Amino acid sequence: MFDFGFTELMVIGVVLLVVVGPERLPKVARTAGHVLGRVQRYVSDVKSDIQREMQLEELKKLQEQVKQQAQELESSVRSGVAGVESEVGRTAEELRTMLPDGNPVAPADSATAPPSVAGGDTSPVAGAEAGPQLELGLDAAARESANADKTKA
Repeated sequence: MFDFGFTELMVIGVVLLVVVGPERLPKVARTAGHVLGRVQRYVSDVKSDIQREMQLEELKKLQEQVKQQAQELESSVRSGVAGVESEVGRTAEELRTMLPDGNPVAPADSATAPPSVAGGDTSPVAGAEAGPQLELGLDAAARESANADKTKA
């Protein structure tokens, strides 16, 4: 803390011995030691408080950066999803315009699909109308796989 050499400490010790006296010098030295220890603890407490405040500020800055990056990521994901949705919409419109009857095709789910589609059976059903699968060429592949299954059995 202070830069005192050995000679300066000797001069201070001699002056204290003359001023205080030999009887009270140990008590004064002990009291000075206790006071110096308290001052050092106080200084270290202040340093640790300042360090904690600085770390807290750094953590707050880091938290703000993470929030900002999360918002940027969310907005980029949302824009990407919107782009994909618009592409899917355009593709669906193109497919609808390619259909000869011009009727839109409802998505196949278990409630509205015929039993052959809902049950997972891909073999053609006798008397069933040719749907959009025939136009896309998917019925031919299903027939080939069904014929292959029949020849194996």
